[in-house]
Amino acid sequence: MKELTTPVQFEDIKDLKAGDVVNISGKIITARDQAHKRLIEKGKDEIPCNLKGAVIFHAGPIITKDDNSGFKMIAIGPTTSMRMNPYEKEVIEMGVKVIIGKGGMDEIVAKSLKSEGAIYLVAVGGCAALYVDSIKEIDKVNWLDLGMPEALWELNVENFGPLIVAMDSHGNSLFNK
Repeated sequence: MKELTTPVQFEDIKDLKAGDVVNISGKIITARDQAHKRLIEKGKDEIPCNLKGAVIFHAGPIITKDDNSGFKMIAIGPTTSMRMNPYEKEVIEMGVKVIIGKGGMDEIVAKSLKSEGAIYLVAVGGCAALYVDSIKEIDKVNWLDLGMPEALWELNVENFGPLIVAMDSHGNSLFNK
């Protein structure tokens, strides 16, 4: 199993191949449809988080308010990534190196992963309670006006996984095999 630490550089992922298994430590950012749309509308210079070497998780976490710390993560599992196909190319071009989600993504995304030196990982569906154990802290929330599932949640994680490389930076895809 390969261990990745954020921010991720191309050197960290260039040898990964479709089918490899990884864990991630550091910061990951959740983003669904509306967050992706807003990232593009705002542009790289006006977004509230740094996407250079970032890991974006297609997830709509279940979060409650906590009187002590502000928010408490209850569960976090992957959402269907194909819904982000219209936005992902531009988001990858903003510097994102790792996308995590569920299911496949289209050929446009595959070409962007290859040209930008990035990868797409699939998270195992049904493991939302397991993944939440890897979250050490909710660092920040952006765009809460989109609603809790759609907001950009910046999370500090340790050994987040297991995650499977579904589309690597060389153009290989488990969905084409």
